[in-house]
Amino acid sequence: MNRFCQGSHAGAGASALKTAVALAITLGTLAGFPHAAGAQGVVRSVHQDWQIRCDTPPGAQTEQCALMQSVVAEDRANVGLTVIVLKTADNKSRVLRVIAPLGVLLPAGLGLTIDKQDVGRAGFVRCLPRGCFAEVVMDDNLMRQLRTGQSATFIIFQTPEEGIGFPLSLKGFGEGYDKLP
Repeated sequence: MNRFCQGSHAGAGASALKTAVALAITLGTLAGFPHAAGAQGVVRSVHQDWQIRCDTPPGAQTEQCALMQSVVAEDRANVGLTVIVLKTADNKSRVLRVIAPLGVLLPAGLGLTIDKQDVGRAGFVRCLPRGCFAEVVMDDNLMRQLRTGQSATFIIFQTPEEGIGFPLSLKGFGEGYDKLP
């Protein structure tokens, strides 16, 4: 099973990655889910189909921002997915975190295609009451694909045979990422 990118959390800087994870959880636990009370964080800017949202996670000294987009399955209005891209506090790593709904088949992981080309799969790292989280530290190749692509499809599985694709526009991704503090 391929991962979206090569690399691991070990080289990302442990405290910077913990802060990035806290921000992603803070911003992502409510964002984009139809049953949520509302999204956390303040929208700082909109870049076509992407938003930059900022918040101060618990324990952080300063406000941190993430590039986000939420989508709902075309055929299942109650099934949503949120994609969060952020830079670690030390600016040495880029993290792609996807929050999928509860009930996903965890061993199958999260699939990704960009412009109909298979990029690979990433494993889920944890589930919380509001969803299951998959994340990767993005390498240059994945960043290039996201910047130059037109659309991405994230795929979750509820059974080994049943995949649900979430088409996601990449319009504004590069511009939004460049504006990310």
